[in-house]
Amino acid sequence: PCACVGFLRVLQFLSTMKDMHYGRYSEDFGEYTKEEAARLRESGQRRSVSQTLKPLENNKGRCAKCRFCTVRCLKFLISRVGEDWIFLILLGLLMALVSWVMDFGINSCLHALMWIYNSLDSYVFLQYLAWVIYPVVLICFSAGFVQILAPPAAGSGIPEMKAILRGVVMKEYLSLKTFVAKIIGLTTALGSGMPLGKEGPFVHLGGLCAAVLMRFMSLFGEIYENESRYIEMLAAACAVGVGSCFAAPIGGVLFSIEITSQFFSVRTYWRGIFAATIGAFIFRVLAVWNTDAETITALLRTSFRLDFPFGLQELPAFGALGIACGFGGALFVYLNGVIVRFIKKQKANNGFLMKKHLLYPALVTLLISTLTFPPGFGQFMAGKLNMMETMEALLDNRTWAKHDIAEEFEHMGHSEAWIHPQVNVFVTLGLFTFMKFWMSALATTMPVPYGSFMPVFVIGAGFGRLVGEGMATWFPDGIPTNGTSYPIVPGGYAAVGAAALSGAVSHSVSTAVIVFEMTGQITHILPIILAVILANIVAQSLSPSLYDSLIKIKKLPFLPELGWGHHEKYDIHVEDMMEREVQYIALNCSYRDLHNVLLTGHHNTVALVESAESMILLGSIELAQLQELLSLQLDRPRRLENIRERAVQDKKRLSVVSNDSSENSSHQASQEVSFQISTEDSSLSPTCPVPQKPLKPALKRPSVVERPTSKKHTHTPPHTREREFLNTRNVEDDMTIREITEWEEKQLDEQVNFNNCKIDPAPFQLVERTSLHKTHTIFSVLGLDHAYVTSIGRLVGVVSVKELHKAIEGSVKVEGAKARPALASFRDKGKSSSKNEATDVHKLRDRLKSMQLPREHTPSE
Repeated sequence: PCACVGFLRVLQFLSTMKDMHYGRYSEDFGEYTKEEAARLRESGQRRSVSQTLKPLENNKGRCAKCRFCTVRCLKFLISRVGEDWIFLILLGLLMALVSWVMDFGINSCLHALMWIYNSLDSYVFLQYLAWVIYPVVLICFSAGFVQILAPPAAGSGIPEMKAILRGVVMKEYLSLKTFVAKIIGLTTALGSGMPLGKEGPFVHLGGLCAAVLMRFMSLFGEIYENESRYIEMLAAACAVGVGSCFAAPIGGVLFSIEITSQFFSVRTYWRGIFAATIGAFIFRVLAVWNTDAETITALLRTSFRLDFPFGLQELPAFGALGIACGFGGALFVYLNGVIVRFIKKQKANNGFLMKKHLLYPALVTLLISTLTFPPGFGQFMAGKLNMMETMEALLDNRTWAKHDIAEEFEHMGHSEAWIHPQVNVFVTLGLFTFMKFWMSALATTMPVPYGSFMPVFVIGAGFGRLVGEGMATWFPDGIPTNGTSYPIVPGGYAAVGAAALSGAVSHSVSTAVIVFEMTGQITHILPIILAVILANIVAQSLSPSLYDSLIKIKKLPFLPELGWGHHEKYDIHVEDMMEREVQYIALNCSYRDLHNVLLTGHHNTVALVESAESMILLGSIELAQLQELLSLQLDRPRRLENIRERAVQDKKRLSVVSNDSSENSSHQASQEVSFQISTEDSSLSPTCPVPQKPLKPALKRPSVVERPTSKKHTHTPPHTREREFLNTRNVEDDMTIREITEWEEKQLDEQVNFNNCKIDPAPFQLVERTSLHKTHTIFSVLGLDHAYVTSIGRLVGVVSVKELHKAIEGSVKVEGAKARPALASFRDKGKSSSKNEATDVHKLRDRLKSMQLPREHTPSE
């Protein structure tokens, strides 16, 4: 009856469907297919929207359409958030806010110090204690906070950013903790009044902001997880840091390019300009909003004469100023390096600096603050002024050396601090330049976030002002030009000296543009550029830049420049400096070989060759991929799966044995019965059969095999045994250490399966005859860490930054003599280049013949 009822229901359903679709089936089939295709196409285009907005479609309320449109707009905005211009706007806005907040905190700390100092006007000793203890507390707090939260936040940050932009992975320098520690530590360090700047840390802060934003933006676009895009955005962020610090977007971009990149991608240029402009604009708008400025103007406004800013006769003086700044910049770098090496040596020897981390910054701060105490020695060097007030005074148009009466110094603002009734202005400017020179070199070695650009900038301005005052004294009425004499402008010399000395220390020419944007005038464009170029020529021939010096002292993996005039570097080739003992893995290698490579590997990748005999380079594999392959081969799930398979095989073998034993026992029982029947009259009693014990499997597991049996249940059904086996999951836990070790040894001897491994089929390769100059260019442009050396496709060596660094250091002059590069044999310079090339071609031909390459066989052969 149930089957009949079901059959009737099926017939009823078919008849209903026939009545519904009879009209559709009777129409033209072509039109029907066209309509269906259009419907499917439309539904396919709106599938994603319908799936996302399904709850809104089911809503039949009055605001359903509004909600539907709102969600679609949100989806459109989210898709557009991943655009570059959105990221750059956010980066500029965030850096401007950080700069403004930090300036507010720094100014508050400096004003608090001056308020305490002025409140104790009647007590000189208490003024001294306040002047000394206040900066010591702030510096110790900055050093301690950075040391506890994030030690990479200490220092400038430019050397590390330079290494990161070259391709070195230093994740701890771009973490969120480093960002917080850098902001708080830099604010307290600059608020102490020490001769420190914020330009270098702001380059690092720009990179930190970009790294944090890219982690957030990766939620909207996977392009920000790309390594190339990551480096491009970091390069733009360095420009934003300088632009937000000095309100100089163009100079900031050029400066960041010069100090952080050896080769710059042009497609990143507009990103840096756009983001730096946003940062500088917002930074100055916030200053206007906070009533620090009346409108958007330059950071250090000047009023240099526009009709006749300088005379042509002054150009030699500007050139001499630039040359002197070049020597001064080289001396500053040398002095800073000597102090840093001394501190590192003390820490390496477990001296007092290693045991007391806060003792060194406290002593340095105590010494500098004592020397700058205004009623003491600081009165001869304008110790009462901070760096911005000092720069405003040094860029003053008025000539201080012309004033001889103290009453004429009224209403001079910050310039009054430079005029002493008992000492000439040349003495105050000379003492200021000399004292600030070594004090800045000493202060920039403390373990706090600091910058070196602004202190050097102020020192250069002081030295330039000294030269300008000397020129004004030498020519009190000005230098006559065409019958007209214009007075000397000492503030112009201060601007020239600031640009020249900062350019000599950093080995950059863009400091001229920064001066133009900071002062708001380009009247002295020719003398500033002339002085900066001459200063760079002198400084680059004497010493590396301050940042390259720190890179060398910190031993960061960075490739140095080749230098000037060293033609012997063109005679060095890759085969002279490559490492011939190359770590590689073959296609037919075992997991034990992977284990050995992971233990001894010192590169990020390992070469993959066809075989150990041919050494044909097939590609490269990252160490992380090898580690994953090895872990998958020896991990716990695989060991558990292997044990389960063995247990299943033992179970099957046990069931077969038990079935055979049961058949034999039944056959034996039948024989016994028949025997008893046939020997019914016999007086002998039959012997009882001895039950056979089951075979013990390889896995000694009581829960599987050695189960206690009862008298009632002497035999367990097969399906019950299988269910009990599947319920036991922790088979691996019962293995002893010896058994696990034996299993792993067997797994290590198996051949590696590279099917699920990411292999780079085109690693960077060089040939043996590649010159050092070309190798340096390739490594610098591509940011390589190492490259494989091949000879006709065969792997013969590897060249890393370490070997390249040794070769470059060997090619420079040491004490007037040319040292031989490490692992290099110079070519015979008596032979001509054409002869050498011909000899190399013959060697290559002989090598091809010796390889005995396989040839095609003819059918007869």
